[in-house]
Amino acid sequence: MTDIDKNNAAPASVTLEGDDLDDLAARANDLLVHDDGTFARGVRWYGIYLTISGWLSLAFFIFLAVSIGILFALMLTEGSGADLASSVQAGIAELKTSTLVIALSIVELVGTLADAIISLKLGKSLRKSIHRNAAVWSRRLMWISILNLSVSYMLSGFSWSFFGIFVKIAALVIFSTVLDPTLAAEKRAAHEREREQDMDAAEKGMLGRDVSGKGYIRLDFYNLFWMFFVCSILGLILEIIWHMTVVDQGVYQDRAGLLIGPFSPIYGFGAVLITIVLNRLYDKNPLITFVVAGLVGGGFEAATAFFMKASFGITAWDYSSYMLFGLMPDPVAVLTGGRTATMFLIIWGLLGLVWVKFVLPIMLKGINLIPWDFRYGLTALVAVFMITDGLLTLGSLDCWFERSSGLEPSTPVETFFSVYCDDDFMKNRFQSMTMDTGDATRKDTVEKKAVENNEAQVEHVENGEAVNPALITSRTV
Repeated sequence: MTDIDKNNAAPASVTLEGDDLDDLAARANDLLVHDDGTFARGVRWYGIYLTISGWLSLAFFIFLAVSIGILFALMLTEGSGADLASSVQAGIAELKTSTLVIALSIVELVGTLADAIISLKLGKSLRKSIHRNAAVWSRRLMWISILNLSVSYMLSGFSWSFFGIFVKIAALVIFSTVLDPTLAAEKRAAHEREREQDMDAAEKGMLGRDVSGKGYIRLDFYNLFWMFFVCSILGLILEIIWHMTVVDQGVYQDRAGLLIGPFSPIYGFGAVLITIVLNRLYDKNPLITFVVAGLVGGGFEAATAFFMKASFGITAWDYSSYMLFGLMPDPVAVLTGGRTATMFLIIWGLLGLVWVKFVLPIMLKGINLIPWDFRYGLTALVAVFMITDGLLTLGSLDCWFERSSGLEPSTPVETFFSVYCDDDFMKNRFQSMTMDTGDATRKDTVEKKAVENNEAQVEHVENGEAVNPALITSRTV
């Protein structure tokens, strides 16, 4: 019997219901409406910012939609009837744009419209100090912003404008937890009792458990972050062992996924996703747990491989040649373009089953060993380190891609990465990765920029002006 079965009875939830909750919610809303403090004014100003941002996004969407409409209209005028499809295909070929770029551009277009609509709705609510359901809309806008950021990165690479999106997402994370008056009321009323409940739960071995009884673990940032951190390390160890025993026996290969430290974040994120999805299935049929974990883990693995190839032309794993029972091509590998395979769906399923039934209780006990006095300070410190590590990794990969595409460093940041994270360093650090810039969706943009830089520098030379020799490249673009 596992620890989950032994402790299946969770403590009662500390919640407020009925008239008490309505009264507290009303008072919290009244406080937010009439409070002239810094926070209340900041919320209203952020509402104004969202409104302006929403209108600008809507205008950008209209501009893109009209431009695309005109473009396809010009294509269609060149053919009709049976020639219609060929005319469109010829137009796309003339643009030198892949089908993937067009698909991502459509996703970006739809995301821009969704961002505009929700920004306008949320902005209006905040400007008028109507905070009920604001947390829900903040979370929706946050996920749409993350989607738009990912698509933009795949299409155009890193841009300084991303910092504005990071700030927006951070603000939405904060607002999603404090704006809803119902949540605020519950937190105000239960704050003191939660501390006592945690202390009592710690004595009973139930600290970190879901007090509602609907799931096994409490899905808060503290628990999920440490799961991500620990599983990123454990996943790297398993990856290295797998490579040395199965892929290339006796040969060590560094399988790290971040620039600094022994981390493979795909396993960290995979563990977090599986925990969130399976949290309410911890006491269900093991077959259900196995199937759901396999689909979630395999789907995340395929999505990660797609992002890496679309953004940087990087391939870290490829299962295209896998066969099913040695008789036929693996259908999962075929459907996902080699980004995952049937065997790895099974492995993810087994890992998820073992995780939720046996490892999760042990992990929770380990997390709770962190002393009370500095557990949250330590969590914040390590979280800042991991975020910084992630950003440095993306920056180094982006500059590596640009250098491989013939675009020499032209900014202090690019120069920094070219000195401290040059091509040899990157190949040694990310030994499992191979890069083919032709596979990236933004290859044409980068190659065009490289050519423009060369032409500009040559023009400066012809005019007798000072130039930066590093910007003149002899690479074939």
